[in-house]
Amino acid sequence: MSILKYIKRTWPLMVRSHENLAQAAVDPKLPEWKGPWPVYVADDEDAGAVEQSLRAVMKPADFEKIRVRPIPAAFDSTHPHGLLYLPRPFVVPGGRFNEMYGWDSYFIQMGLLRDGHETLSKDLADNFIYQVRHYGKILNANRTYYLDRSQPPFLTQMLLAVFRGTHDSAWLESSLDAVDKYYRYWVSEPHLAPETGLSRYIDLGSGPAPEVLSSELDAEGRTDYQLIKDYFRTHPIPDYDASLFYDSKKDELTPLFYKGDRSMRESGFDPSNRFGPFGADIIHYNPVCLNSLLYLMETETAEIRETLGRGDEARAWRTRAAARAERINELMWDEEHGLYFDYHFGNGTRRAYPFLSTFYPLWAGIARRQQAASVVRNLPLFECPGGLQTSTRQTGDQWDAPIGWAPLIWIAVKGLQRYGYDAEADRIAWKFLALVHQEFQALGTIEEKYDVVHCRANISDEILFGYRSNEAGFGWTNAVYTAFFDELSRKGVCPPTGSRAAPVPQGRNL
Repeated sequence: MSILKYIKRTWPLMVRSHENLAQAAVDPKLPEWKGPWPVYVADDEDAGAVEQSLRAVMKPADFEKIRVRPIPAAFDSTHPHGLLYLPRPFVVPGGRFNEMYGWDSYFIQMGLLRDGHETLSKDLADNFIYQVRHYGKILNANRTYYLDRSQPPFLTQMLLAVFRGTHDSAWLESSLDAVDKYYRYWVSEPHLAPETGLSRYIDLGSGPAPEVLSSELDAEGRTDYQLIKDYFRTHPIPDYDASLFYDSKKDELTPLFYKGDRSMRESGFDPSNRFGPFGADIIHYNPVCLNSLLYLMETETAEIRETLGRGDEARAWRTRAAARAERINELMWDEEHGLYFDYHFGNGTRRAYPFLSTFYPLWAGIARRQQAASVVRNLPLFECPGGLQTSTRQTGDQWDAPIGWAPLIWIAVKGLQRYGYDAEADRIAWKFLALVHQEFQALGTIEEKYDVVHCRANISDEILFGYRSNEAGFGWTNAVYTAFFDELSRKGVCPPTGSRAAPVPQGRNL
């Protein structure tokens, strides 16, 4: 089977609808739970009516595998974790991720549209509108242990992607309340840092993340938190005041560590050393990625309002976007290094940690021409035989070197194209295509992430913290592969010579 046929065949296998809700309710990250699996309904919905609608479409034997429940007013350890109800079908990323994820779904939607799944693409956007209205935000994913956090915001891009295909102005108009509410989530405290007027990631819960205690274990059964505690005990930490996160007298991780750990997961980069070891200090930073995304949300909300004939409102949104872009360039651009860095609003410094997030301002159109040129001159920091490594440091975290991830590579390539660096963009895209194709030929699957230095998908020995598996599927890699393949095929670009990865076959119909 060719890789493109594999991708087309994979999308339907990853769809979860009401008919197969018993499959979606199963959570591989909670292996100790034997069922029946809870499915929770928002407290402003009629749980009885939802149960009846599910009974009408599910096989009786499947319905017996779940229990429909209203979300308790105070969700705590006395309630088993479970799936959160969504009204429309959704697509899961693959592997251990058997629910609808936040920023994954943007890339998945991109792949669905390229493969002709327009209705399912709209379903994803409708589910996100529903989440904002009934759960208060777009969730990290639709499980109860994710109720306290979101993920990087891509809502307006998904809405516009649907609208450009349907031209349904009434539908677009109906989404405005969700857009405004979700925007407020990001620009109000505690996500707003008043010191800068920019935003940060911060989980609204406390204590250890339940999914970590259940599923992020090493070969000896130690949790990630036990391994992190051992690291704090045995390593000097020059990046931050480690006593904020580890109490050496009690040999315990502090409440602030758990807050940082949860917030790092809201960022999607779980984990890296980008905000110090394990991302623990993330809540004290304005991340360049998040604020670039909010700039896009502001400009795209302006576009939506202009499309709907609300020009005065659109101008206000463009003013917000311009102010954010100015602050990003003022606080996050580092002239000495020629890169964008995250800004520590507590001590007024940038953390000089080269990371692929430096390409977000190029992708969003925030960077000035000379800034984009400086970032491109630093491309050798990241470019590898298989694409782009996420950072320049190998820390044992999966969002650091030598790992490359499809979404960040896609954002970097799009950023390069936006500023006219097409040759560099094409070269990187082909390197990543070649690596994914090579490993597909060997494994028969597409993976979540890749070692772009050694050109392999076997990365389990390189990851010391977080989950060590490489998940097959995989939604965002599928989408980025088809996007790169189609774009480069139209240009007639050949794979780069000298790549250590295998050349990619030509032709979309192979």
